[in-house]
Amino acid sequence: MTTSKLRVFDIKRFSTHDGIGIRTTVFLKGCPLRCKWCQNPEGLLPTAQVLYMENKCIHCLSCLNASKKQGIEVKDGKICLHREKKEDWNAIVDACPTRALQFDSKEYTIEQLVTEIKKDEAFFKREGGVTVSGGEPFLQPEGLLALLKACHEEKIHTAIETSLFTDSQWLEKALPYLDQIYADCKLFDAKEHKKYTGVDNTLILKNIQLLLQSDKKEHVIIRTPLIPTMTATKENIAAISKFLVSVYPDVHYEILNYNPLAQSKYAYLDMDFCFKENPKLYTKEVMESFYSVAKENGIRNLVIE
Repeated sequence: MTTSKLRVFDIKRFSTHDGIGIRTTVFLKGCPLRCKWCQNPEGLLPTAQVLYMENKCIHCLSCLNASKKQGIEVKDGKICLHREKKEDWNAIVDACPTRALQFDSKEYTIEQLVTEIKKDEAFFKREGGVTVSGGEPFLQPEGLLALLKACHEEKIHTAIETSLFTDSQWLEKALPYLDQIYADCKLFDAKEHKKYTGVDNTLILKNIQLLLQSDKKEHVIIRTPLIPTMTATKENIAAISKFLVSVYPDVHYEILNYNPLAQSKYAYLDMDFCFKENPKLYTKEVMESFYSVAKENGIRNLVIE
């Protein structure tokens, strides 16, 4: 096997929502997008960060004593982290007796990851497998490719969840080792896409076309996450649907309900969530109205869970 390494912020076993069957989902660190609603803010930066879980903190001040360059401060009785300081963060994390402080990710060799994945091998025989998610998996392209190849050698079904904001050459190299591809098309309007994700969508749309014109097109599902006031407009769903159908009339398209569970993660990183008042899931009736828009604009194969 290769000596490539991947930085991983989570390995979720026994997952049933990231592809067919029972799966192990590997979340890779780092993302080039900055979506206002990001569901995994701990996966944004490519480097390790320290998380602070106040509910586990006993205020023993072991972290403060281990801090040598003002990376830890006590302000108004609360522990404050200054992550930009060049501290020995390993020593500070090790000093915490309750794991209120811990790193958000770990580096694995390909061999180590395959070993972790194969712990659920018994389930993979029933249509399960491994799904690589993120962050953006293609931000670690060499390691991603090595992992996909290793899984194929082990005859493990592979899937990926990607924004497609990557050089097309990496996508083309990965395709032979991918059995299922879940790709986002968040916003069709270029200005809106840049406003809400921080990047232009030209490359993303190009890669969607590449996928939907490849021999893997039947194994591609394009997804749009519904985010109130941002992506969740009938105009956006209509524009995306028309574009997808123009590329491949039998495209598989999935409209994802808003997920309100991400908000709690932001506090661990001292980040602000995009909504002051977290919206709720859309009702069945509202979801049906979005499905109708997609169908009216040519979508034949609507994926509904």
